[in-house]
Amino acid sequence: MSALLTHAADFFDTGNPAIRVALTRVRGSSPRGVGTEMFVTASGLLGTIGGGRLEHIAIDEARTLLAEGMLSRWLDLPLGPEIGQCCGGRVELHLTRMSRKDRRDALDRFKDAEEQQPHVYIMGAGHVGRALANLMQHAPVHCVLVDMREGELAQSTAAVDKRRSAIPEVDIYKAPPGSAFVVATHDHGLDFLLASAALEIGHAAYVGMIGSATKRARLRSWCESHCDGLSIDGLTCPIGATASRDKRPEIIAAFVAAEVLTALTTGSRASSGNREAVLLEAAQ
Repeated sequence: MSALLTHAADFFDTGNPAIRVALTRVRGSSPRGVGTEMFVTASGLLGTIGGGRLEHIAIDEARTLLAEGMLSRWLDLPLGPEIGQCCGGRVELHLTRMSRKDRRDALDRFKDAEEQQPHVYIMGAGHVGRALANLMQHAPVHCVLVDMREGELAQSTAAVDKRRSAIPEVDIYKAPPGSAFVVATHDHGLDFLLASAALEIGHAAYVGMIGSATKRARLRSWCESHCDGLSIDGLTCPIGATASRDKRPEIIAAFVAAEVLTALTTGSRASSGNREAVLLEAAQ
């Protein structure tokens, strides 16, 4: 069980009276979409409906509902100067006191969201790989740190799935569709093998390889000779490439994390509904 799911389970298991705040209608611009939900107790909070004055008002109303012993309330709020926000839209919220069944159902939604989390495979537990794992442990993904070397894996303190693998390309071939792969091993030949495997499966959301433009060109030539002309057009290399000249592992990892999460949260995955958003917002 992930830290996020553990937090949700603890929140609902306390038995403290709780209010579910659900975003039921959006007109115009809004920080969150219909179906977004958060949960409020007298002293606790799980999730977010977008922050700002909107959220403060919703929390206050939820705690008033708890104090008054009421069962539900509807709110119709403008997201403009009237409440000190500038989105310009309007939202409707439904606040309901949660029963035991409501709590179980909410936790089931968290579990469902975790099962649908995209997988991020960090191939290589060196300095950059470990730094990236440190960041990804807080993201709404199932992060897997893979290396052939037990000693390097042991240096990682991140709360991620750590796998010692003698044949790491097997992990790539067994990965769920839509996974992301960051190849950053200690060996260029192994990098080529793993990057080509990730490209070959054809369903990766992101494939990145640490290196340079020269290394990318060498991989292209290697794929032409050893992989029946496999195209590397879908490869990001170098990874985390920005105008920054800072090459510290933590800086590189931050830029790579942004690339990976952008790839995972755009297109079809971004429109897959609220279940993935539940865990994302619970982390904030």
